Amino acid sequence: MFGRPQILMKFFRQLKTIIHSANYYYYDRWVLSTIQKDLSPLPKKRNTISTDELFDAKRVKLDTKSLKTKRPGLTDEKYDETSYYFENGLRKVYPYFFTFTTFTKGRWVGEKILDVFAREFRAHPAEEYKRSIETGKLTVNYEKVPVDYRLKHNDLLANIVHRHEVPVSLQSITIVHMDEDIVVVNKPASIPVHPCGRYRHNTVVFILAKSHNLKNLRTIHRLDRLTSGLLIFGRTSKKARELEQQIRNRQVQKEYVCRVEGRFPDGIIECNEPIQVVSYKIGVCRVSPNGKDCRTTFRRISEVGDCSIVLCKPLTGRMHQIRVHLQYLGYPIVNDPLYNHEVFGPSKGRGGDIGGKSDEQLINNLIKIHNAENWLGVEEGGDVLMGNPLKCEIKTSVPNEDLIEIGAQNSKITSMVASITEAPPQTGHEEPIDPFDLNKTTYDPHCHECKVNYRDPNAKDLLMYLHAWKYKGVDWEYRTELPDWACKELIDYDTIDQ
Repeated sequence: MFGRPQILMKFFRQLKTIIHSANYYYYDRWVLSTIQKDLSPLPKKRNTISTDELFDAKRVKLDTKSLKTKRPGLTDEKYDETSYYFENGLRKVYPYFFTFTTFTKGRWVGEKILDVFAREFRAHPAEEYKRSIETGKLTVNYEKVPVDYRLKHNDLLANIVHRHEVPVSLQSITIVHMDEDIVVVNKPASIPVHPCGRYRHNTVVFILAKSHNLKNLRTIHRLDRLTSGLLIFGRTSKKARELEQQIRNRQVQKEYVCRVEGRFPDGIIECNEPIQVVSYKIGVCRVSPNGKDCRTTFRRISEVGDCSIVLCKPLTGRMHQIRVHLQYLGYPIVNDPLYNHEVFGPSKGRGGDIGGKSDEQLINNLIKIHNAENWLGVEEGGDVLMGNPLKCEIKTSVPNEDLIEIGAQNSKITSMVASITEAPPQTGHEEPIDPFDLNKTTYDPHCHECKVNYRDPNAKDLLMYLHAWKYKGVDWEYRTELPDWACKELIDYDTIDQ
């Protein structure tokens, strides 16, 4: 009786050993089969598109990667798309053909291509987009599609357009400082920093490349289109990252000068109201408890009639921070076309009062009032030019005395350089003043803008009294000369740094 349990125990030990061995055996077989499966070619999936379409899709991916590597829009080929001419104190661009490209956004998937373009890209009427689709100028993955085509994930949209850019000030971009690592310039008002919206060649990046041979600059920070003043570009990736890091860590002290309505209070005024972006699409902000923390200090440094010259020091870097805080304080910039407007209510946004409007109502009203083409309409009494290509290109611009006067003043403006390191003249380049040349222009019979006689912008459309004056970082400091509207001769400079 006592021997039977021992026999059973021995039996179970042997059984356990056999089971373990079997487990290891089958585990090894499973691992081996898994490795072989990974090494073997995958079974071909069923194609949902034709071979040609698949080749085109691969080509699109390859082209996209190549374009990213070459930084699209900054090659010599792109710079040579068109050229400048100068008229009535304005820098103008000859119309040119351009291909806009974008990948389908998530919210567009499943929608008809015409509906998307009519809603998202309102620069042209829906009828023009329909014609572009039907003629094959607006394609999907480089293929012609029907008007009712529904967009899919990763569809590459390309639209060939005859592009007309908005004129900007003729005032030259002056070099404040330049070395092997950075370029510091004094940006005139009205010129955007980089391509956006209706601007491409009429931007600081393109003008510096085309007229000063300063190419492949790295944008470190930005200024609003209507804001003038100090702008820093990196010439090397290393230096650009270094300065970007200083700005991100708030190691850069910025000083702006502006001209506001009314007599600004005495002493240093600090505004800590949070700012919220109401719409990134149209670029508008307002003070809101739901916004991001902001801090700006202001100090009156001079008076001009019923206006004040104010020194502004933004201690954070929010969008439109200075303009929105001045609006909130009730002293908006004199000629701010956005934040000094009754679209924000009878109080123009003072104290955050926007007349009880919702954000949606505010956006809709702003779109109507501040449409980019409001000042680009047909001349009063002018005829819409139809049918004659030559006629459409010889557009008679109405001379604007204010602009001509500004152009004459701008030709006399020189750069005032004041930095820790003295900067000798770097480019030695005077941009030639080229008049309109009919042989350089292009015409598209289907282009709506070729058939419209646009009027030139007025002086008020090209200038806002806000100027980036000084930037000071770690072991560096640059400044520009103050603009004429700041009435620099009235400023007591000794009290500014107190």
